[in-house]
Amino acid sequence: MINAFFKALGDLFSPDFRSVLFKAVGLTLGLFLALFVGLQVLFYILTFVATPWLETVLAIGASLGLLLAFFFLMAPVTAVFAGLFLDTIASKVEAKHYPGEKIGSSLSTSRAVIVSLQFASVVLIANILALPLVLTGFGIFVLLIINAYLISREYFEMAAMRHMPIEEARALRKEHASDIFIAGFIPAFFAAIPFVNLTVPLFATSYFVHIYKTISKPLL
Repeated sequence: MINAFFKALGDLFSPDFRSVLFKAVGLTLGLFLALFVGLQVLFYILTFVATPWLETVLAIGASLGLLLAFFFLMAPVTAVFAGLFLDTIASKVEAKHYPGEKIGSSLSTSRAVIVSLQFASVVLIANILALPLVLTGFGIFVLLIINAYLISREYFEMAAMRHMPIEEARALRKEHASDIFIAGFIPAFFAAIPFVNLTVPLFATSYFVHIYKTISKPLL
C-alpha cells in the first residue's frame, strides 16, 4: 500500500497526469461558469422586486448559494469529466511501471462514462446523506469511511476490469475486501480537502492500478 501510494504520488505530477487534470478541471470550471451566468440571467429576468435593497440581498443570496454548490459539487463533476480519461491514465501507468506485462484492455467510452456517472452519483448522494452528521462532530469520520469504501470499490474494479470480466473483478475485490477498503482511506482523506479533492480521480486511478498489480501478482 505504501509503495503504491508513493508511485501514484509520483505519477500525479507527471506531464500526462497534469494535462488530464487541467482538461478535467477546465471542463468543470467551464460548466460551472456557464451555469452561474445562465442562472444569474434567469434570476434577473424572472425576479422583480420593487425594493432595490431587497433585490440586492436576493441577488447576493443566490450568488452565495451557487458558490456553495460550486464547492460541494466540484469534486463529483470533476470525477465525471476525469472518467473520460481514466483509461488513458491507467494505460500509461501500466506501460511505465509494468513494461513486461500485458497492457489492459480499455473500457468502452460508454462504459467509462457509466462508471464515472455511477461513482459521482453515489459519492454525491452518500455525502449529502452524511452531511447532517458533520454537526455532531462524528460526521467527518463517517464521510471518511463512506468515501474509503466507495473509492476503493469503484477504482479497484475499474483497474481490474481492464484485465478480466466484471464478475471476476468484483470477486477479486471481495476476496481482498479488507485490504482494499483500508487502502481506500488514503484517497478518501484527500477527497476531504478542498481543491486537493480535484486530483482524487487521477491519483486513485494510478493508486489502485498499482494495488491491483500487487494483489494479482500470484495470478499473473
